[in-house]
Amino acid sequence: RRLSCVRCCGPSEQPTSILSSRHARMSQDPAYPLPKVQPTIDITILKGEKGEMGERGYPGAAGKEGERGLRGFNGRKGQKGQPGPQGHSCKQLYAAFSVSRRKPLHSSDYFQHVTFDTELVNLYKHFNMFSGKFFCYVAGIYYFSLNVHTWNFKETYLHLMKNEKEVAILYAQPSDRSIMQSQSLMLDLQEGDEVWVRMFKREENAIYSEESDVYIIFNGHLIKPAIE
Repeated sequence: RRLSCVRCCGPSEQPTSILSSRHARMSQDPAYPLPKVQPTIDITILKGEKGEMGERGYPGAAGKEGERGLRGFNGRKGQKGQPGPQGHSCKQLYAAFSVSRRKPLHSSDYFQHVTFDTELVNLYKHFNMFSGKFFCYVAGIYYFSLNVHTWNFKETYLHLMKNEKEVAILYAQPSDRSIMQSQSLMLDLQEGDEVWVRMFKREENAIYSEESDVYIIFNGHLIKPAIE
């Protein structure tokens, strides 16, 4: 039997194409959902103003001690100092000093003068704070003492010097505990002799001190003048 054609649209309507008809069926069929479009928003246009700086945090833990750097260049020679006060017509038969150091000191590849930064007693200025040396103006018998604080796991090796010759040694072996170490002696000095302290040239040799306390002290005084 032959089927007859049936008109599916009116005279003013256009026939629907196969592709548009298929697209309509797929859009209505849940098995063929249309892809969702996600808009992209530029968040930089939503950025607010810069906020205020927060409070300062707590300082971190102290790091390990770094390696010692290379020795620096020698500085320029200082200017000549002002003349000292005029001496007395009668020579004073007294001499005494007590000085301290509030900074630690490490050894180097050369002998170092141990200088001091705090003047406790310096009668008639016989001890030169710049050079770290006691200058004998009054010949006689003197008593000297040196007290230092050792450094954990480091050696302590110092010389008490008379002019350019070592006369006594202050020594302490490396230890996991720091200790106070001292040395004392008497010397027969002539006018013009110098007494001072130097650090031996050796690695891991050091003395400890800090700004808040006094750990390193060098003392000396006249016991009996040569001429009374």
